[in-house]
Amino acid sequence: MVTSFNEQFDRHGTWRREFALRLKLLAEWMKDHELLDAAVEERLRRLETQVRADKVMVAFVGEFSRGKSELINAIFFAGYGRRIMPATAGRTTMCPTEMAYDAEVPPCLRLLPIETRIQPQSLMEWRMVPEKWTRIDLDVHDPKQLSVAFEKVAETQRVTPDDARALGFWQSDAPQESPTLDAHGLVEIPKWRHALINIAHPLLKQGLVILDTPGLNAIGAEPELTVSLIPQAHAIVFLLGADTGVTKSDLAIWREHLIHDTDDMNTRLVVLNKIDTLWDALSSSSEVETQIERQRVSTAEILGIPEKQVIAISAQKGLVAKVTEDPALLELSCLPALEEALSRGILGQRQKMLGTAVVRGIAELRIVTGRTINIRRRDLTEQMMELRSLKGKNSPVIRNMRSRISQEQVEFDLGGAKIHAVRSVHLKMLREVFSILGPTALKKEMAQLTRILHQKGLKLGVKRAYGDTFEQLRLGLRKVQSINAEIQTMLAASFRQLNAEHGFSLQAPPEPSLAGYLHDFDLVERSHLQYLSLGNVFRLAQPEFADRLVRALSTRLRIIHETALTDIEQWSKSSAAQLDAQLRERRRNFGRRLEAIDRIQHASGGLDERMDEIRDREAALQQLEGKLSELTGYLVSATSGVSPEVAPAAELV
Repeated sequence: MVTSFNEQFDRHGTWRREFALRLKLLAEWMKDHELLDAAVEERLRRLETQVRADKVMVAFVGEFSRGKSELINAIFFAGYGRRIMPATAGRTTMCPTEMAYDAEVPPCLRLLPIETRIQPQSLMEWRMVPEKWTRIDLDVHDPKQLSVAFEKVAETQRVTPDDARALGFWQSDAPQESPTLDAHGLVEIPKWRHALINIAHPLLKQGLVILDTPGLNAIGAEPELTVSLIPQAHAIVFLLGADTGVTKSDLAIWREHLIHDTDDMNTRLVVLNKIDTLWDALSSSSEVETQIERQRVSTAEILGIPEKQVIAISAQKGLVAKVTEDPALLELSCLPALEEALSRGILGQRQKMLGTAVVRGIAELRIVTGRTINIRRRDLTEQMMELRSLKGKNSPVIRNMRSRISQEQVEFDLGGAKIHAVRSVHLKMLREVFSILGPTALKKEMAQLTRILHQKGLKLGVKRAYGDTFEQLRLGLRKVQSINAEIQTMLAASFRQLNAEHGFSLQAPPEPSLAGYLHDFDLVERSHLQYLSLGNVFRLAQPEFADRLVRALSTRLRIIHETALTDIEQWSKSSAAQLDAQLRERRRNFGRRLEAIDRIQHASGGLDERMDEIRDREAALQQLEGKLSELTGYLVSATSGVSPEVAPAAELV
C-alpha cells in the first residue's frame, strides 16, 4: 500500500523527536557519570539540535499556470476541505511564498512590500525587521479565513516603466522579456516581494518548509530567490503541462535555475500536471495512457533525467478526490505516486544524512569516552599495584611511598607550563584562521566585486570578475586548510611528548576536511554564472540589481564560512577537552592515591579494605562501559531502521 507523503513525514517527525530525546538523556547520563567533557557535550548538543530542528525544504518551481499552488493544496492542505493557496483561474502566486512553523511567532501571513527591492538590505536582513512587513493574523481553525488571507500573495499593482525598471521588472534593452504595457502605459508587477506564512500545520510543525515560487519573470527579478533559496532546497518539484510538455520557457527555467550539480539530480522531481486535459471521451483509457507515457519519455529525454523522475498527475483531480473522499478518482489522478516518490526520495535522503551524522558523532563519542574509561582503568591498576607492594611493609616504607607520590604531583604541576605554551600557540594559529574566514575578509571581497559590477558599460567581463572573486575565496580556504595541517602537526608532536612524560593517552583528533566547502563554492559560483545569462547581463547595468546580486551571494558565502568555522572550532575544542579530561583524571588520581596511603597509615586493616574498594570500582567501571556501549548502540541501530526494544528512560538517569 502506498504511504502518503503526509504519513511518511509524520513518522519522520516522530522518529526525530524520540531520537533527540534519547540523545539528551544520554548526555545527562554521561554527565552524572563524569564522562561528559566540554567537547563531548558540544558534540551531543549539536547532534540533538540537528535531529530535533532539522528542516526539509521542498520548492515548487515552474512557469505561470502550471498548477504549483494547486499541487500544494492537494498534497498538504486537502484536510481543510477546500483550496487554501490561490489556484483558481486568474489567481496565481505572484511572489515567492514560504510556509513554515515557528512556535515563537503567532499564526500569521507576513508580506514584504515590493518597494524594498530599491533598498540595500537583503531578504535575510529584512527577515530581522518584522515591523517592515505587512502582517495578517490567521485563524488556523477557519479554512475560509485562511483562503481569503492567502489570496494576498496573488496581488499585483501597476507602475510606470521607470518604476518597474528600478524594481527589476523592466528591461529597455530586452523588451521581449519585459511585461506588456497596458492602455495607460503602465506595467503590472507583484505587490509583494516575499511572503512568509507561519501556521501550526502538522507537517510544518515537523520541520517541513514549503516554497511556492512564481513564474519566470518574477524569478529573474529576485536574485536571492534564484541563487540562494532554490539551490538550498532539499528537493525541487518542477511542474510542466502534460498537454504541452517542455516548452521553451520551461526549458529556460530548468537550464538556468535547476541544474547546478549533477550529483543532486535525484532531488529533482518533474511533474507533468493536468493529465485530466488529456482525458477524452473519444479515446480509450489505453490510448490516453499511451499519450501520457509518450510525454513522460519525451520530457525525461529533453531534460536529461531518468524516466522514473517524471511523474504524470492531475493535482486538481487529486485535490477533489481527497476532499470528496473518492478513492477511484484519487487513483486516476496518480497523486499517490508523486507522494510516494516525495517520501521515498526526500525523507529517505534526509534520514540517511541524519543517520550518517549521528553514526559519525557517536563513533567519535565512543573514542573519546573510551579513552577516559581506559585512563580510569589504568589508574586503578596502578593504585592496586602500589597497594600490593605495601603488603607487610612497615610505617617508614609507607611514608616513603606517600612522599614519592607527593613529589610526582609537584613535578606534574610544574609541567603545566608546557601545556600552557601549547595552548598559546594553538590559539594564535586559530586567530589567523578566524581572520581569513571572518566577516571582515568576506566584506572586503564583496566590496571589490561590487566595484567591478558598478563600472559603466555592458558587463561582458562579469564572469571573469566572479572567477577572480571565487579564486580568492578558494585561496583563503586552502590557506586555512594549510594552517589546520600545521596545528595538527604541532598537536600531534606535543601530545606525543606529554604522553611520554606523563603517561597520558592523548591523540590529536583528525583535522576537519574543507573539501566539501570548496565544493560548495563551486556550486554557488555555478548557480550565479547560470543566473547571469545574456538576459540578466543587461540587468547588471542597473546598480540596484548588481547590489541585490552581491547581497544574495554574500548571504550564501557567509553561511559557508560560518559552517566551516563551526567545524574548526569543534575540532579545536575536542583537542583542548581531551587534554583537560586527562589532566583532571590525573589530578584526581593523585588525590586518591594519597588518600589511600593516609587511610592505611591511620587504620589497621586499611590496606585490604582499600584494595576491595578498588576492585568494586573496577567492576563499576566495567558496568559503566557496558551501559555506554548499550546506549550508544541503540542510537546507531535506530538510524539504520532497526527498532530495538527501548530501554526505560529511568535507566538513563
